[in-house]
Amino acid sequence: MGTSTMQVPASAAHRNYDKRPVMDVPGDHPAWSGREAWTAITAHAAGGTIVVDAYPASDVQALGAVAHEALPRAEVIDVEREAALDPDRIQSLLERNLTADRVFGLVSHHRLEEFYDASRLRALAERVSSAEHQCVLVGWGASLVPLAPSALVLADLARAEIQRRYRAGAGNWRADNGDQDALAKFKRGYFVEWRVADRHKTGLLERADFVLDANGPLETAPMTTGDALREGLRSAVHRPFRLAPFFDPGVWGGQWMKEVCGLDPEQDNYAWCFDCVPEENSLLLAVGDQVLEIPAIDLVLSHPRELLGERTFARFGAEFPIRFDFLDTMDGGNLSLQVHPLTEYIKETFGMTFTQDESYYLLDAAEDARVYLGLRTDADPEEMVSRLRSADAGESSFPAERFVNTFPARKHDHFAIPAGTVHASGAGSMVLEISATPYIFTFKMWDWGRVGLDGAPRPIHLEHALASVQWDRDTEWTRQQLVDRVVPIAEGPGWREERTGLHELEFIEVRRHWFTDAVDHDTEGTVNVLNLVEGPEAVVESPHGAFAPFVVHYAETFIVPAEVGAYRIRPHGVGEGVQHATVKAFVDGTAARAS
Repeated sequence: MGTSTMQVPASAAHRNYDKRPVMDVPGDHPAWSGREAWTAITAHAAGGTIVVDAYPASDVQALGAVAHEALPRAEVIDVEREAALDPDRIQSLLERNLTADRVFGLVSHHRLEEFYDASRLRALAERVSSAEHQCVLVGWGASLVPLAPSALVLADLARAEIQRRYRAGAGNWRADNGDQDALAKFKRGYFVEWRVADRHKTGLLERADFVLDANGPLETAPMTTGDALREGLRSAVHRPFRLAPFFDPGVWGGQWMKEVCGLDPEQDNYAWCFDCVPEENSLLLAVGDQVLEIPAIDLVLSHPRELLGERTFARFGAEFPIRFDFLDTMDGGNLSLQVHPLTEYIKETFGMTFTQDESYYLLDAAEDARVYLGLRTDADPEEMVSRLRSADAGESSFPAERFVNTFPARKHDHFAIPAGTVHASGAGSMVLEISATPYIFTFKMWDWGRVGLDGAPRPIHLEHALASVQWDRDTEWTRQQLVDRVVPIAEGPGWREERTGLHELEFIEVRRHWFTDAVDHDTEGTVNVLNLVEGPEAVVESPHGAFAPFVVHYAETFIVPAEVGAYRIRPHGVGEGVQHATVKAFVDGTAARAS
């Protein structure tokens, strides 16, 4: 493992990385918080039935208590307790999806209706219909009760918040597993609950009367109308926008993001920043004087064609295919030595439709930074497997450099990592990871003998890894195919464009633009994801005035929906007269690539 002394780029002196990018919802829409929200719901319902359908991991008990306080004469009914299947039956239904593995399961195709007793739902509807008092139904699946509510509320929850709750001791839905390993709880969420919940939520997004931000204390939760949410989502696909990033520590985490992104200096480290993972990140929508945190997946589910483009939607469906995130090892440690599965393996083993191809773009690097990539030509597969098994058993250390190539890593280098390639980012690197979206399928082969932040050994998946390694990706192949293959594309006054990757086996195309003046772009019918990798500040503009100018800062990732079409990026504010660079990723729609 290398050592390094972190050198923060000059751009960091501006400290202008926006950790809470907010998007204004056009029009005049009402918004409330706390007791005022329930006053608005009550007025809309006019004494009729209120249904609050909550995303799994919402605090249904607290939700019921808030409803009861606001409407003391109403009967508050926990639909989960009244009509959901018993936990043992649900566990039996999910057995095949959950598997015995600590991390990996099988993608669920269940629908929420399967987790409920239909006769109990009908009985509940009859009970509510015949009641002489007002009823409030709460819980994940409350809208399954076969009746027409007078007010339908979606209590939405971001996955980042769900994971925080898992770590704090919350359990999965209808499962008494609060003290279980957080990785196992995440597995049940990722492979089952969130898949089912998003199928169910798609219809609610179209017809909810109100949307409640359930990420914080429910007593003060902000809320707006369903119309305001729908208008906000409609407007988002016609302009550039950012997702709300979140940051996590890790055993190999570094110090670079603390300074550049203005994070808590008292934390030991930050390893990851998720800033463009719509399955995980949120949109912050400003409605009046309220800001609501809405899962970004809501936008993908509601407007996939306008966001992704017809061609990309036809290929992936309502799933965002590109991920940008940060891996910070500056003054940190090596990532685990790892490999990702080929498409056929991930499909047959886990039920995913495409795999985790990726790349490392170096935002910054210490003098001794390096990347582990591909196998050495003189590596003997049998010996390597034997040494890995011995290391996994705790009998010895694994000499990674004996079997895996290492390449120097410099600022603005770009390393392609198609699935099946052994790799790891070394210490002293600040990586912008540009990759396909299935982001948890990392098969660790060797983790340098470390334990996780929880004190438990980090999971090694050697059998999955050995089934995925492409042994013919040796030194010569790796150097020629994967290491910083920069191809000039075009240039003009004050700008030049380069192709920096990825590999022909990967569906993502990446272009880098260096510019001191305005440079024109076009989505050409597919979503673009960009990061400002050089320069303090730039502005994204419409040449036709189709959207308001959108300012971005160093290291910020932003999305330009397919619907936008033509757009222009130029230095702005403190960045005027300074060289800037963006990297832009999009789905490659052509069979041929530049060599």
